[in-house]
Amino acid sequence: MLILPLVSLKVTAFYTRQLFSVSNCVKGVASGMLSMSMNEKLALPFDHVKAHEHLSLADKRLGRLIADIGEFPFKLDECDSVYESLLEAIAYQSISSKAAATIFARIKALGANRECPTPEEILSASPQALREAGLSFAKVAAMKDLAQKTIDGIVPSLEAAHKMSDDELVERLVSVRGIGAWTVEMFLIFRLGRPDVLPIHDYGVQKGFAILYRKKAIPKPRELAAFGERWRPYRTVASWYMWRAVGRAGKDARKITKNTNKKKTKKKKAKKNLPKKQSARKKARRRS
Repeated sequence: MLILPLVSLKVTAFYTRQLFSVSNCVKGVASGMLSMSMNEKLALPFDHVKAHEHLSLADKRLGRLIADIGEFPFKLDECDSVYESLLEAIAYQSISSKAAATIFARIKALGANRECPTPEEILSASPQALREAGLSFAKVAAMKDLAQKTIDGIVPSLEAAHKMSDDELVERLVSVRGIGAWTVEMFLIFRLGRPDVLPIHDYGVQKGFAILYRKKAIPKPRELAAFGERWRPYRTVASWYMWRAVGRAGKDARKITKNTNKKKTKKKKAKKNLPKKQSARKKARRRS
């Protein structure tokens, strides 16, 4: 058996449960474990062997992590449409996965046969009914906008999405209220299985990078993007190992935080060292 620690970060709660939903899975929090048979074949949307070889040659430190952890389990989200995936993603935003699962089950109950409601059903549902399911006002507005843009054809079908580039999908889907670039990136990774997505604003990826490369603070998105160029065309796989680095670090991961106070501290010190400005009256008195 291959035993792998399960990363559980709140910010990726919805999408990481798709990633780790393989057989023999034991669910847990950050210290939980994932067991998988060595002989079990995983359906991957790209060649993981080539990805591992490329990343190991391009980045020696990442290569050592890959050799230590082994292959990554990958299973795509089984939602039937782009609309359904994003509807569920909206429900999961900013709350725990347990609470979100309860709320989304209530949303599904609003559809025919208690399945995922169609765009037309979401539009016809009263805001009060959606609020009673547990959605905030913002999420109600987001779901209704998603439904309307799906009917208008802005949100593509799953078949059409597979034919579109990453940039095209990002441009279309971020036009939906409440859907940002991060949500679309997670969709590209976990639903479409795109191999070259680097979510530079994902806190888990940022922290994993800081841990693996022994940084004292979380990197800025542009720093992560620049470094990640060496991982092309398998930045998705590299991102997965950044998440795994957080799980492996355990409690030590807490030591790395966002570096937001350095500039403020430097400014305060600089102000202290500056000579105090004298008022015009004091200067006039001294001259007289």
